[in-house]
Amino acid sequence: MSALDREVLALMRDVSERIIMPRHRALEATEIIEKADDDLVTIADREAEVALAEGLAKLHPDAAIVGEESVHADPAVMDRLSGTCWIIDPIDGTSNFASGKGHFGIMVALAENGFAQAGWIYDPERDRLCAAHLGQGATIDGEQVLARPSGANPPHLAAMTKFMAPAQRKRFETEIAPNYTLVQPPGAACEQYPLTVLGEHDVAIYERTLPWDHAAGNLFLNEAGGTCLRLDGTPYRVDDGRRGMIGAANRELFDQLIARLAAAGYQPAA
Repeated sequence: MSALDREVLALMRDVSERIIMPRHRALEATEIIEKADDDLVTIADREAEVALAEGLAKLHPDAAIVGEESVHADPAVMDRLSGTCWIIDPIDGTSNFASGKGHFGIMVALAENGFAQAGWIYDPERDRLCAAHLGQGATIDGEQVLARPSGANPPHLAAMTKFMAPAQRKRFETEIAPNYTLVQPPGAACEQYPLTVLGEHDVAIYERTLPWDHAAGNLFLNEAGGTCLRLDGTPYRVDDGRRGMIGAANRELFDQLIARLAAAGYQPAA
């Protein structure tokens, strides 16, 4: 691991041990708040973001802080994404965390001029760190990792259909899904990206692509030799506010799905 990897990992572990894991399966009803339909936040999310922001500011004082909960409180925080900034998802998979079922984790990225330069995905239950640095490859617990397809025929496809507009969902279900073996998305990008790299899922289609959910994972998959791009083949920017992205274990799987989406007339929602 690089020195920065070790420092970020130590911070993530500390926040997990002090704030997140003591609340796992121990939240009171009053400690779970619905920000919007099917969008939860817990006391652990809020406290963890504050602690992560304080720690990351010490590692790179010149970088702005963009956290999921800070943006919810003040949407103007999103304006910081075009500069040098830390991007924080204090608990990715909050619904899983709040229910006590499924995967969750911490996601952090360091971005500059709209592109992630480094990213970290920490799984507190496994004590597993997925890390990537632009142009330097991807690692899991310090060991270099390369994305690999599952070898399944048809390929395994994970789709977050709940974020699709009705017309998109219909096209997907009738014209795309029959060409794949559908696999259950984990309900957390912090788990979906490693599943694609590790050969469990071949390809994933994302509709909502918020920076705290995807900055670290997009970089991790691309640096592992996979392909994670917008539907028009352009790179993911953390500051462009667009929707729609495909993450695949290799370019062939990406191109195959893109061709099928184009033939079906599938377009990201505005």
